[in-house]
Amino acid sequence: MERKEKHQHQQQLLCLSKSARQRCNNEWIFSDVPSDITIEVSGCTFNLHKFPLVSRSGRIRKLVAEHRDSDISRMELLNLPGGADSFDLAAKFCYGINFEITSSNVAQLCCVSDFLEMTEEYSKDNLGSRAEAYLDSVVCKSLEMCVEVLQWCENLLPLADELKIVSRCTDAIASKACVEQIASSFSRLEYSSSGRLHMNKQAKCDGDWWIEDLSVLRIDLYQRVIATMKCRGVRPESIGASLVDYAQKFLAKKPSLWNASTQPKVDLVVGSVGNEQRLMVETITSLLPTEKVAVPISFLFGLLRTAVMLDCTVACRLDLERRIASQLEMATLDDLLIPSFRHAGDTLFDVDTVHRILVNFSQQDDSEDDVEDVSAYESDSPCSPSQSSLLKVSKLLDNYLAEIAADANLKLTKFMVIADSLPAYARTNHDGLYRAIDIYLKAHQGLSDPEKKRLCKLIDFQKLSQEAGAHAAQNERLPLQSIVQVLYFEQVRLRNALLCSYPDDDHKPMYQSWRISSGALSAAMSPRDNYASLRRENRELKLELARLRMRLNDLEKDHVSMKRDIEKSSSYKFIWSFSKKLGRLNFFGHSSSRASTSPSKQSQRTDSKIIENMSSRYSR
Repeated sequence: MERKEKHQHQQQLLCLSKSARQRCNNEWIFSDVPSDITIEVSGCTFNLHKFPLVSRSGRIRKLVAEHRDSDISRMELLNLPGGADSFDLAAKFCYGINFEITSSNVAQLCCVSDFLEMTEEYSKDNLGSRAEAYLDSVVCKSLEMCVEVLQWCENLLPLADELKIVSRCTDAIASKACVEQIASSFSRLEYSSSGRLHMNKQAKCDGDWWIEDLSVLRIDLYQRVIATMKCRGVRPESIGASLVDYAQKFLAKKPSLWNASTQPKVDLVVGSVGNEQRLMVETITSLLPTEKVAVPISFLFGLLRTAVMLDCTVACRLDLERRIASQLEMATLDDLLIPSFRHAGDTLFDVDTVHRILVNFSQQDDSEDDVEDVSAYESDSPCSPSQSSLLKVSKLLDNYLAEIAADANLKLTKFMVIADSLPAYARTNHDGLYRAIDIYLKAHQGLSDPEKKRLCKLIDFQKLSQEAGAHAAQNERLPLQSIVQVLYFEQVRLRNALLCSYPDDDHKPMYQSWRISSGALSAAMSPRDNYASLRRENRELKLELARLRMRLNDLEKDHVSMKRDIEKSSSYKFIWSFSKKLGRLNFFGHSSSRASTSPSKQSQRTDSKIIENMSSRYSR
């Protein structure tokens, strides 16, 4: 199709240049009859005769009548639509010379016939009625011809709009797209094994072949076509695909406008080129469908990146940010890495834009999930679409934080604000956040102790995995207060694991009584305390942690053998006697000078209840 269009375009240019040469040489049919009027149009001179012209054109008839006394012999037609080429066709029609009306000249003929008043009032079957008939009966039946007519209308506005040429073509295009869409839907209907009719979603949809044809239109006419399609009910997915194709063809011509890996030059975003690109981005943004599945999120990020670089309107950028936030769980790390197009000395990436997107995502109502995805989740399921989106976005955010943390120009406040953009329950695991904070501490070694403490307060050390906790316990970049908290929660985790292994109160490992809350620990570990005491306690905690890990491995082996014996015997008496034997073992025989070796009465009562429940379950 593209080769055919290029060939037709070359032929048109050849014909126009040939006719122009003929006019410049004043060659005209009936040259044996002396001309009695000379008409100038757009710098070209036509030596013609009054009678054929006044018999068809009401405008020329009026001009000749106004100068009857002076016997006018020269006339200039200013602002004639289509210029000399259009007048050349109109003059041929007045002389009765046959020529073919096509989709490439019908718009010109409609406009020039209106300008010259070549209507039925002055002559039957005049040029205006013939051009209108061809437009309605031929052009509007073909989507490709309508697109070609709209291309020719670009230089005929606003007259082509006043004559409703544009509206008729846009309506015809929208109608054809709807018909193709319906026909394609019917072709995808199939009968299932049960005899029911259903839609085969895996079948290829061939009803969107018109998308590539529309990409040749100018942005203002393309906007009118898409707006008409929306009113006619064309699928949002089809409209979105057309917008993506159009944007990639025009915006991707300059890689620096679309590619995030290249830094744009200043001269590309200023002047007429920048204004044209800016208008295109803003128009495409306004045409985006409201449905989330209509446009891929990577395209939205590319559009936003271009809008930021071209300094589009605030409304345009905010609209794109809101649309991105509605499907942020589908984004990738590369999407979030929007380069900063500001002055030197700023951050490498545009963190402010990403922060606004995260805020929009957090403020969304849970009811805004896709209708198509609702059936994939149960309403009371813990993995509802909103919760699933939060988990995905939290992981994406942690990866983004790790990527920007190494930027030396990134301020602590900005980093903390972005890290704290999501609600606390969004992260079920803080390993990614800990990794990002560790990278930030490594890249910003000039932070003071109070700043480090503020930063580490973002981490919930209880949500660290065993590997991350082991790394944090030996991380010298963390403040001492955080290291102690890591060790404390690691020991609590080990104790809980041991408690789950013993159903009998008499056989629980004796745990040291220095159970201190994180708040009390924070108060005790303030910088005012003796530093030597903190170091000594830290060493003791590490030793105790190592001993607990060794004992845990042994207990796991004993626990496996115990479960095998329990499965062989259903006797409650066996469980009770075996538990008492285990109770004689003191797995926490070593205790520090500050710890007590006897559990409290409250813990004994709690453990007794646990034993009773476990015993009753095994006896059954």
